This record gives sequence, structure tokens and C-alpha cells, in this order.
Amino acid sequence: MLEVNVKAPDFSLKDKDGNNVRLSDFLGKKVVVYFYPKDNTPGCTRQACAFRDNFDGFKEKDVVVIGISKDSEKSHQNFVAKYELPFILLSDPDLEAIQAYGVWQEKKLYGKVSMGVVRSTYIIDEKGMIEKVYAKAKPDTNASEILEFLNE
Repeated sequence: MLEVNVKAPDFSLKDKDGNNVRLSDFLGKKVVVYFYPKDNTPGCTRQACAFRDNFDGFKEKDVVVIGISKDSEKSHQNFVAKYELPFILLSDPDLEAIQAYGVWQEKKLYGKVSMGVVRSTYIIDEKGMIEKVYAKAKPDTNASEILEFLNE
């Protein structure tokens, strides 16, 4: 995992429509980048819907919200349409950003060990520096915790 006061690694990934989106496109704005394991799974859906339900708060603060998983662009299209998600979802099938941000880790589930995305969120400041890290973010409270932090 990356730490606070570290330069956020730039990335160029495709959104649900196949457009390239770079982190550096948003210099001058605060950006919330959240990494999640998989579209349409219970925890990831709750987290995405929490960001959706709090989206006006992010918009009022001119904060960009980006979700990243290794799902395909098509999967993201369906996820966005099904839950009316108003923010950017990026596809990272080659684990470019996922590994650069240190969220591809060993996970244990029911005694089975495998590699996967650990649900994590970064707040990146206007200069591209990591301002806050939420390691092991909780799906239900992550969006509201971030807004609380931004309101301090």
C-alpha cells in the first residue's frame, strides 16, 4: 500500500465506453480513487451505491470519484446502467494501477489463499499527492467517511 505524502502513480485506463482516462487529467482537483474486487458482488455493489448516494456531496466539493477494478469495460457498462452510477469506473485487467497502488494482495477466504484486490481508497490532492489512505475500506461507510474527512 502507498502512504500519505507520496506522489500518486499516474495511470491510463479505459472507462466503460473505451475512453482513456489518466489520473493526471485531473491535476488541480481532488480525486478519490477507490479499488474494489468485482462488479455486481454484494460488498462492491453496496460500496458503489454508497458513492452514488453521496455523489452530490463530492460534486459540491468539486471532487472527482473514480472506481477501479479488473472487470471489463462491458462489465462496467452493465454495472453503471444497473445501479445508475454517476462517477467514473475504470477497467484494469492488466493490474497496472492495482499493482502500482499496492492493492493486489494475498487474501484468505474460508481457509483458501489467493491473490486479489483488497478494497482500498486513496484521496489524492490537487497536486497529485496522496492525502489520505483507507486500507481495507468498509463498503457501507467508505463514502461517508471520505466526505467527513473532506469537510474537516
